[in-house]
Amino acid sequence: MREITIRKNDAGQRLDRFVAKALPLLPPALLQKYIRLKRIKVNGKGSARDVRLAEGDVLQLYINDEFFDQPTEENRFLSIFRPQLDIVYEDENLLLVNKRPGLVVHADETEKVNTLINHIQAYLYQKKEWSPRQENAFAPALCNRIDRNTGGIVIAAKNAETLRILNDKIRDHELRKSYLCVTVGRPRPAEGRVEGFLYKDEAKKQVTFYDRPIPGGKTAVTLYRTLETRGPLSLVECELLTGRTHQIRVSMARLGCPLLGDGKYGNGQVNRKYGETKQALYSYRLSFDFTTDGGALEYLRGRTFTVEDVPFRSKYFGDC
Repeated sequence: MREITIRKNDAGQRLDRFVAKALPLLPPALLQKYIRLKRIKVNGKGSARDVRLAEGDVLQLYINDEFFDQPTEENRFLSIFRPQLDIVYEDENLLLVNKRPGLVVHADETEKVNTLINHIQAYLYQKKEWSPRQENAFAPALCNRIDRNTGGIVIAAKNAETLRILNDKIRDHELRKSYLCVTVGRPRPAEGRVEGFLYKDEAKKQVTFYDRPIPGGKTAVTLYRTLETRGPLSLVECELLTGRTHQIRVSMARLGCPLLGDGKYGNGQVNRKYGETKQALYSYRLSFDFTTDGGALEYLRGRTFTVEDVPFRSKYFGDC
């Protein structure tokens, strides 16, 4: 028998979901069976699988030792990995990081090690603000994602309470994210709203814009404002009212003004002329526009954080 004491970052989770995270080697079907057989107890008593755990609860796990084995290289990796982060803001609850274009946020089929989340977790581990051996299930996590070739602000939660609050705020549209992009052509009108339905082909990893609802299509709404035009290029600010895959890239292409450097939805001839291989798109401003109680993050209400050094803005538009 082993015991696990519920810490602050574990509180509020369902029993079955917590144990699944704490013991990733335990098969889901066996986990549910052990709960039914009361081989997993809370404070000495059998519990339903959906009971919410509280800080200080003690779990008694009558489970074979083989399911408690943990990877032996994890801490070694976190201690030798050299994190490289451009931190926009940091406090005891969260990090705002300026992700450079070309870096993936999570591991995928092309990259397993050099990811933003690995840089963040190694950074916090080496600062002694987080240790996987001292946590039962929680690990620092990203609250939003940005495409590999897009740059800008990514939010990382240092604790479970922050992660829950920010996930709720993002879902309820209480965080405002603004993007800068360079388009090939001048949007008409210069300021407006692009609304339609986006369908993602998972096999091709490509998104198609439709004016009418289609099966599997998701509503997409983008606000845009042209800041400046020089020659064939325009500097445009966009705000997402929905968060769909490739939303800005597809929406601006629908206007006839694809993003410079966009190899999927853009103009290949123009991209080659300017030597651009990554879409000119940057999540440069984040505002905490809370309309409801911010809980432990209430101190962020009304605050805005901005990345001033957006490479393509200075390259094509100087100090505008």
